[in-house]
Amino acid sequence: MIVYGSSLSPFVRKVLVYGAEKGIELELKPTRLGSDEAEFREASPFGKIPAFRDGDFTLADSTAIVTYLEAIKPEPELVPTEPKARARTIWFDEFADTILFGCGSKMFFNRIVAPRFLGRAGDLDEAETAEREELPPILDYLERTIPDSGWLVEDRLTLADISVASPFANFRHLGIDVDATQRPKLAAFVDNILSRPSFSGWLERETAFLARTA
Repeated sequence: MIVYGSSLSPFVRKVLVYGAEKGIELELKPTRLGSDEAEFREASPFGKIPAFRDGDFTLADSTAIVTYLEAIKPEPELVPTEPKARARTIWFDEFADTILFGCGSKMFFNRIVAPRFLGRAGDLDEAETAEREELPPILDYLERTIPDSGWLVEDRLTLADISVASPFANFRHLGIDVDATQRPKLAAFVDNILSRPSFSGWLERETAFLARTA
C-alpha cells in the first residue's frame, strides 16, 4: 500500500501513524501538494495530499483512507463501534482537521512552508494573529475536554487521539509547546501520544529534514 505526500502534513502523518498502530505496512512515496505526476493524480484528481493506493484501488483524503484501513483490518479497533463513542471519535477527527490545524496551518505555512519550500515570504502577521488570538481558545477547549484517563474516547487509543495529536507535531516544529503549568492535561496528552513509536520515528525524520532546510 502506498501513501503519497509528506509526513510534514498532519493529514499524511495521521494516515502513516494510523497504519503503524493497526500493524499495516504503508510505503510513503514523497509527493508535493499539487504534483502533476500521473500516478499521484490518478489517486488524487485534485492534487491534495495524502493520496493512497492499494493495488488498483485509489483514494484521497485522510479520513477516507483511515476508514478503509479500519475496514480491512478491524483489530485493533481504532474507530469505536459504540454509537456515541464513534460519533465523538469522528468529531475529534473533524475538529483536528478543520479547527485545530485550520489555525495551525496559518502558522506552519507562513513560517516554514512559504519561505523554505516556495521561495517567498510568508504572511507573518497572519501567523502571529493565529498564535495569539485563535490558538489559545482551541487549546483551552482541549484542556477542559480531555478525560482524566488521558484518552479522548473510551479511555483508550482511538483515531481521535491520533488526529488531534498530529497537528501538535507541527507546533513542535514551530517551537510552540503546550505550557504544562497552564494546561497540564493537554501537555500530558500531547507528550503521551507523540512519544509513541508510531509518531516518534516520523518526528525524528521530520526534524532532521527541517534542520537541513533551515
